[in-house]
Amino acid sequence: MEIIIQPTPEAATRLAARMIAGLLQRKPNAVLGLVTGSTPIPLYRELSEMRFDWRQVTTFNLDEYLGLPPDHEKSFHYYMRENLFKHVNIPPANRHIPDGLAADVPSHCADYEERIRKAGGIDLQLLSIGLDGHIGFNEPTSSLASRTRIKTIAPQTRKDNARFFGSEERVPRHCITMGIGTILEARQCLLLAFGTAKARIIAETVEGPLAANNPASALQMHANAIFCLDEKAAQLLKRAVYYRWVYDNKPAWQRH
Repeated sequence: MEIIIQPTPEAATRLAARMIAGLLQRKPNAVLGLVTGSTPIPLYRELSEMRFDWRQVTTFNLDEYLGLPPDHEKSFHYYMRENLFKHVNIPPANRHIPDGLAADVPSHCADYEERIRKAGGIDLQLLSIGLDGHIGFNEPTSSLASRTRIKTIAPQTRKDNARFFGSEERVPRHCITMGIGTILEARQCLLLAFGTAKARIIAETVEGPLAANNPASALQMHANAIFCLDEKAAQLLKRAVYYRWVYDNKPAWQRH
């Protein structure tokens, strides 16, 4: 794992945007795994302003709420259209998001995995982290080998997402999410976390034990996982001085 600590969320977001931009310059037909929520919105804005040609890019989103149609303003289809897709020229056929109205959920999940495989796998998977360590909707005790599947959303996650729906009761109880095993097969994982509220779970994820009770801790097993943090999210890391030293002393060819 590479831990990069920046002074502010804005600085960390700019750094993450440069990483993704570098990938798109090296590989115009890159396959990106995308995430939703409030954390990546500034990143999507930054990427949109870079004016890349996205015509060869393929994207796969981590998850979607079950029961929400694509035009529902709280669906992740709607979120992606508003925050990225209507600002860049990724062909609609190259955009993949789980279907919240799938009639046969197990078959749809298997098909989603097959589409990722046929696309050549995900080059870079963008991630955020929940207060309980969930990535995607892989709640605590999720199998670290799990694949795309239906999940029941935990009460804490529904509480955290209530701000998007107006009340906790309106938050769907089920979703389709990529599994942790699916996420770990991406060639690179890039996780963003900002703010004091994320400090405890970041410390547990980076420096705590590998455990299904903290799904994000599975990233310790990934060969190329990068955490872009602000100072507040990094404040409980015991080895923060070392992480800063490593980043500041990278050889030029490794710099982001």
